[in-house]
Amino acid sequence: MPRTLLVFGDSNSHGSPPIVTPGEYLRFDAEVRWPQVMARALGPDWTVVEEGLPGRTTQFDDPVMGAHMNGQTGLMIALESHGPIDLLTVMLGTNDAKTRFNPTPERIVAGLAGLVDIALSEPMQTRHDGFEVLVICPPPVEEVGPIAGEFLGGAAVSAGVAPLLAAHCTARGVAFLDAGTVIEVSGQDGIHFEPESHRALGAAVARVIAGL
Repeated sequence: MPRTLLVFGDSNSHGSPPIVTPGEYLRFDAEVRWPQVMARALGPDWTVVEEGLPGRTTQFDDPVMGAHMNGQTGLMIALESHGPIDLLTVMLGTNDAKTRFNPTPERIVAGLAGLVDIALSEPMQTRHDGFEVLVICPPPVEEVGPIAGEFLGGAAVSAGVAPLLAAHCTARGVAFLDAGTVIEVSGQDGIHFEPESHRALGAAVARVIAGL
């Protein structure tokens, strides 16, 4: 039987292209999106479920986009909507770098720690008969483009997340990948990934999974 992988993330897991016109909804097709690139690399032994929500945070009810952007609630819903799963990947933290959340590296890592706690909790592990967790640190944001005003100070904050998050993942015994060592955000909006970055990230994540 194929194993099931749940991809939990934000717009970069959803496949949103770099923003040119704010408010316009666009999505890369399956040939481009990194979860599907990863799925093709992993082959028929895996079934990939995409749970990427544009705007999702690790822990905050967004006062502009809505309370449903809180990844803590979202992860519990996703884990109870799908299954049984064998592996969960989590890539969040970019939206936490928005100025309105008063971000710090420690606060972003705390949000991700809460998601790891949910995933490793006895009820969730029991529900799925055990599953592994891979935490992916998104690449640092850049303060450029049409939504740069939402991320003032976010570049420096997000650049400090990876080492703290790596240490937390080691302490919790979950797998870790720093996407910033593989790709960088688009110079168009400083947040999203260009198609070549989706391809590179999908291949990198597949390699990590193959080694688990």
